[in-house]
Parts: sequence; C-alpha cells; structure tokens
Amino acid sequence: MTQLQNFLEKLHHTYSMVDAGQVAAYIPELSKAHPDWFGISIVTTDGQVFNVGDTAQKFTIQSISKIFSYGLALEDHGREILLEKVGVEPTGDPFNSMIRLDEGSHRPYNPMINAGAIATTSLLKGDSPTDKLNRMLKMFERYTGHELFIDMPTFMSERATGHRNRAMAHLMLNFGMIDKDIDAALDLYFQQCSVMVTCCDLATMAATLANHGKNPMTQSQAISEDYVRDLLSVMYTCGMYNRAGEWAYRVGVPAKSGVSGGILAVIPGKAGMATFSPPIDDNGNSVRGLHVFEALSKEYNLHLFDLSMGRCNFCI
Repeated sequence: MTQLQNFLEKLHHTYSMVDAGQVAAYIPELSKAHPDWFGISIVTTDGQVFNVGDTAQKFTIQSISKIFSYGLALEDHGREILLEKVGVEPTGDPFNSMIRLDEGSHRPYNPMINAGAIATTSLLKGDSPTDKLNRMLKMFERYTGHELFIDMPTFMSERATGHRNRAMAHLMLNFGMIDKDIDAALDLYFQQCSVMVTCCDLATMAATLANHGKNPMTQSQAISEDYVRDLLSVMYTCGMYNRAGEWAYRVGVPAKSGVSGGILAVIPGKAGMATFSPPIDDNGNSVRGLHVFEALSKEYNLHLFDLSMGRCNFCI
C-alpha cells in the first residue's frame, strides 16, 4: 500500500510540472477550470482507495458519461437492437465529426463519438424526459455510491452552443437512426455530459467495471455483468478519441477520456484508475493524465497482453 501511494505521489510531483495543453474553451463553462488542478485516484476491487492531489475537485464528466449511458441502453434493449442503431468501429475522425453519418448503414460508427452517444441516449427508456433523466442519475449513483447532480451553467452553455450536435441529430433523424423528439434527446445528452464528478468518483466507477459491474464500496450491482465486456471492448478500441490506437499500444487498458480533463481506466479484476487535469491535447485528452497512465502501465505491467501472460505485478 505504501509503495503504491509513494509512487502516485512521485508521479503527481513529476507531472504537475508539465504545462503543455490547453483548457477546453469550445464550451464556455469549461474554460473556467484552473489549469493547475491535478489529481490521481485508484480504487481497488477490494475497496482500497489511493488519492493524490485534487481528487475531491468537482468537474463535469463530459464524454466519459458516454460509456455509462451505453451500458444503460444495452440493459434497456440488448446488444442486437443497439447494434442496429450504433456500431462499434473506431473512426479515425474527430469525436464531433459528421463525416461518417451518411455512409454505409447510416449508423454512427461507435457510441464514443458524439453522434453515437446522442443516438444511444435517445434510446434510453422512460415515460418522460424527467423520468429518463432520473433513471440516468440513479444509474450514475450506483457506480459512484452517492447522489450526483447536474451543473446547470454547463448544461445551459452546452445547450446554447451545441449547434454541431444538433445538426448531427437532424441528420440521424433523416436516416431513421433516432426518433422525432430531437430536442429531448439532445437535452438528455447535454445533461449527462454536465453531471458533476470528482477524480475519486471516476476511479470508483472504473473499479465497478473492473469488479464485474459491482461497486466495490457499496456492493451494489451497477450494471449486469453480462454487459461489462461490451463496455470494456468499446473503451479499448474507441475510448481515447483519435489517440485510441496509440493508447492501446502504449498503455493497453480499456479507458475513456473527456474534454474537461478526466480519464478513467479499468484494470479488469484488479482496480479502477482515474486522473483529472484540465489542460488537454489536440485530441481532447488530458496531457498530464496521459503521462500518468503511461508511467503506471510501465511500472506495473498493466497492458492487457501483460495481464494475459501473467506479467502484471499490480498486487495490493
């Protein structure tokens, strides 16, 4: 335990000096984040917690929410129906690209790009927009172990500036990929991206996936174990924007990032890990977070192919 804590403190000290990247500004509220915020959290599948830095600082979850709404949609409809609407292929295009909507099957390529996430969110069950929102918040609560809230200024900011997302929704409506109530689907999507979390929350959510869908702190089953593999698969191939391939090569674990500066990663059967640092690179990934995860993977042989060959030395 002391060895891991000491290593995390060393990483935090080393990479807090990195000043590359820029705080996201295309959503006005995100530009208010302080570039020096920096936290690292690890939660193990047996409930141990390791925190360094600004791990209690709240921020909006942004695109990291996509993996969890995808899980809820899988539970609502099953794999086959969802695959008719949203694929699972990486694109090589920016996360907010519209290029891939009008080719082939007209499906969004995967649920981690904006188009795929909007289509996924539009499929969530509920008798009303409020009911759908409450179901989503309850879902997040199962992963974190406590109630979460939406940051209304961020939601309103995304709603006011999300013209590209609105255009995607209309294009998908044209192809029959989403239903008619575009505004309700977009509002729910903007709301899910505006949920407030901490770095420690993200690590707990990742640990829940590492623990077969069961929250290691509360023992609540956040998602059916049958669908955990689906989530980890799309995280591994599509979770890190246009750096997904290099991430798989260098770090080698299922992960998801968001433009607010969060990254979560899953070490199956062992732990959930998360970093938070607002300055991001051109792909939308936290610069300090990338450094931390590469160092962790190298130190503990976390790459999935190291795990499969018994070389992982992450033992707490």
